[in-house]
Amino acid sequence: MDEITRRESAESLPFDVFSRQCPSRGTLEHVTGRWGSLTLTALHESGARFNELRRRVDGVSEKMLSQTLHALERDGLVHREAQPTNPPRVDYSLTPLGHEVAGRLLGLIQLVEGRMPEVLDARSRYDEARPGQGLRP
Repeated sequence: MDEITRRESAESLPFDVFSRQCPSRGTLEHVTGRWGSLTLTALHESGARFNELRRRVDGVSEKMLSQTLHALERDGLVHREAQPTNPPRVDYSLTPLGHEVAGRLLGLIQLVEGRMPEVLDARSRYDEARPGQGLRP
């Protein structure tokens, strides 16, 4: 199937993330996975170079960050710009779609951070009621 036929076919289909074969499911996984959501929100304020992102997203390995950036770039959320310098310089920034997605993620992050006292209380109650069954944070 050529590019035009594939694009026309995709545009005529309704997308349903609950369907196993829907391409939106993969994008949702890239966006909501731990490293994807943190990478997108780290880029929300301004672009960054690879090592700047790695320092900002504490705990991500070089390999995982690279894979995450590739997936987000493929989905049209991140723009990668390689500068022809020595050593090579690569800058990452959000596309307009990436900015919209990251803005929504930031709202969710702010909600979760703001409600953490309630979450921690709930965890404590759960762990007290079910000794040995609590999950590690």
